[in-house]
Amino acid sequence: MIRATEVLPSGQWNRGTEADSIELPHDGRHRRRIAMRGAKDTVFLLDLTEATMLHDGDGLKLEDGRIVRVIAASEPIAEITASDPHHLARIAWHLGNRHVPAQILADRIRIGRDHVLEELMVKLGAKVARIEAPFDPEGGAYAEETAHAHGHHQGHSHDHEHGPDCGCGHDHSHDHHHDHGHHHHGHAHKR
Repeated sequence: MIRATEVLPSGQWNRGTEADSIELPHDGRHRRRIAMRGAKDTVFLLDLTEATMLHDGDGLKLEDGRIVRVIAASEPIAEITASDPHHLARIAWHLGNRHVPAQILADRIRIGRDHVLEELMVKLGAKVARIEAPFDPEGGAYAEETAHAHGHHQGHSHDHEHGPDCGCGHDHSHDHHHDHGHHHHGHAHKR
């Protein structure tokens, strides 16, 4: 079976050399080694040296020089809009505090559907629309972990400098720090 051993970033390869394409959802685009079949029946083995997040428009270069374009599939997502840029920044902060994979656009944020987060966004004054669209979240500092959707961010600390009414769902009393219902897997908290 022919192998694809190189990923060509979107915009950095000649689309005229596209031999086939493969449509993948967000959770199917973090790959290292897997057999794939393109839309035009090109069968190949993706064989990368390390797991890589594939983005919409990336090219998978086959050993014979042909290129298979990655297409981000439409999937169920929640699109969040806010009243102004400051409000959108606050929304982004709340989502980031939960380590939620998010796609940041100029005037909106997209996340995977999650009724609890969607309700929180509405409580924070945002509008939430349930749509079908490609989902290509930011890589960020924890790209490997968010791509796996584990939420296990081992070996780093993050400080909670917000109060009990911030709406984040954490108990900030710290009287019973290890029993507040949210497992941080190695997070250090300020006291």
